[in-house]
Amino acid sequence: EQRFRVREFIDGYPFLVAKIERLAEEEAHTAEVEARMLRLKELIGELLELMPQAPSELVNAVQQITSPAMLADMIAAFIDIAPEEKQKLLETTDVSERLDKLLEHVGHRLEVLRLSKEITERTKKTMEERQREFLLREQLKTIQKELGEEEEGVEVEELRRAIEEAGMPEEVKEHALKELKRLERMHESQAEYGMLRTYLEWLIELPWSKKTEEKLDIEEARRILDEDHHDLEKVKRRILEYLAVRKLNPEGKGPILCFVGPPGVGKTSLGQSIAKATGRKFVRVALGGVHDEAEIRGHRRTYVGAMPGKIIQAIRKAGANNCVMMLDEIDKLGMGAFHGDPAAALLEVLDPEQNINFVDNYLGVPFDLSKVMFICTANVLDTIPRPLLDRMEIIEIPGYTETDKLHIARRYLVKRQLEACGLTPQQCEISDDALITIIRYYTREAGVRNLEREIGAVFRWAAVQIAEGKAEKIRIDAETVQKVLGPPKYESEVAMRTSIPGVATGLAWTPVGGDILFIEATRTPGTGKLILTGHLGDVMKESAQAALTLVKARCERLGIDPKEFSEADIHVHVPAGATPKDGPSAGVAIFVALVSLFTDKPVRPDVAMTGEISLRGLVLPVGGIKEKVLAALQAGIKTVMLPARNKKEWEDIPEEARERLRFVWLENVDQAIIEAIGPDVLKH
Repeated sequence: EQRFRVREFIDGYPFLVAKIERLAEEEAHTAEVEARMLRLKELIGELLELMPQAPSELVNAVQQITSPAMLADMIAAFIDIAPEEKQKLLETTDVSERLDKLLEHVGHRLEVLRLSKEITERTKKTMEERQREFLLREQLKTIQKELGEEEEGVEVEELRRAIEEAGMPEEVKEHALKELKRLERMHESQAEYGMLRTYLEWLIELPWSKKTEEKLDIEEARRILDEDHHDLEKVKRRILEYLAVRKLNPEGKGPILCFVGPPGVGKTSLGQSIAKATGRKFVRVALGGVHDEAEIRGHRRTYVGAMPGKIIQAIRKAGANNCVMMLDEIDKLGMGAFHGDPAAALLEVLDPEQNINFVDNYLGVPFDLSKVMFICTANVLDTIPRPLLDRMEIIEIPGYTETDKLHIARRYLVKRQLEACGLTPQQCEISDDALITIIRYYTREAGVRNLEREIGAVFRWAAVQIAEGKAEKIRIDAETVQKVLGPPKYESEVAMRTSIPGVATGLAWTPVGGDILFIEATRTPGTGKLILTGHLGDVMKESAQAALTLVKARCERLGIDPKEFSEADIHVHVPAGATPKDGPSAGVAIFVALVSLFTDKPVRPDVAMTGEISLRGLVLPVGGIKEKVLAALQAGIKTVMLPARNKKEWEDIPEEARERLRFVWLENVDQAIIEAIGPDVLKH
């Protein structure tokens, strides 16, 4: 056999006839060729070992060949390579080059066969391990059955099935199955068995992918909110805005709202109404007095009795990952000396960018809180740390007017208390006069909690009368209220307290709403000292000093002899001395009280005022305007003097207050003197 090259084809029928040129092959037995042959024989030996189907005679034949060309041609004939590659080998006349190409092909083929063998062995080993594990499990079941421990195996299988069906993210599922394997290797009597089983149950019972279908009907939501709560238009508008956005962008993140207002105005019940309006589950987390970070973020599993934090517990209770979660009394979070800061732990919970992967210390795996609608409640903002406040949308819920309270009592409280006392509207009826009497003389609050309590007391009296058979039907009027509740608890004392010079009525803001504040000033022989009493804070003391300085600076205009200041000690007192008072907003009232004292002219009894003062005589803006106006209305004030720079809050003042009160907007203290005492006080 010899290689040849086709020069031309002469005929094609009945078979190909061609002119050829015989190619001579030089077999040079050099050291390089010998080395290539030796290496090729080694590789072929390894290759044939990995090919069980190869005949054993082939191995011997290859080893006995001494001709480089014959060895190359023989190996090229049986090796499994592409026909194109074989043609290239055939066309290579140089034996040394042909051996190089073959070494490359044989090496590549050998690598493929090695990998194939490795994969086969690995697969075989895995299958053997599975068979062994299956066999051992069957043996274990038999042993457990003999020992009466068959239930344990069933329990593990139930947990495995529950993990598969829980809808966990892949990484959480892997972690749970890994922990389940640990549980399988433990005996029921081991202490850690119960802890690990409880942990797995927590993972299984969390709503990883369970959510309630949201109601996005805006009209229906508006109807529910109006039905459950009177007024509160700002809050209702915000909830309807959220629903509208949710309707247009279903993947948007839930808002984090904070309702701030006095007790009893309906902050907590509003959260329940929001859940009802949106069709979500509602859970409440009470944060008042929480002082341990672990109560928010959970305890590590290494501790005995470890539990997840309040957030994860609430999620589990809700059974849906898109619930409405109310964080109640967030302003009353404590701070433990050795247990971390719970407010700092809430930073992650209330940050939409971070709460996608909230990690509870107990769970040790991330849980997505971004679908939860968080609603916080607080009475004041001062005690909430600034970074936490920054993450929330603040919605203020002010107190109610007398008309609002009457409407709420008639629409909600009366029905609720009748039901609580086992009465029907046919058995017991209460007049509007009776309700107004309770509102005016037996309660003084921004909310309606005490009002409901007093209505309940009246209805309980009626229940006793009906239960004893003294009456079949009772109608409660104002006289009945006085008979049942006793003498009025609150009186309008403005006229009595301001009938003498040196007394002015101020307006104050407190965590439970607005209130009126009496500023009393008197003088005694002395050396010009200023005495301040009434549990006043530093800011209020400075306001009093500024007010006195301003009176001294204007003594000529006010017709006051400057000697009066150096020959007398001035005492400023704010009654209710046990209650701490602070802030700059009493500046105007203190100034007017001092002017009244030194000019010996009383302040009008139906005027109340608020505002900070400067040494230039300007009246500066203050906060809590709506609450202060409501307090003035409730106390029977006729004229309210407010800083002109607070005029922007006119729209927030209830319509009833705007109609019943006269408002004076103060630019400077001269206007305050004219309105509160009279224009004749100013000499020039």
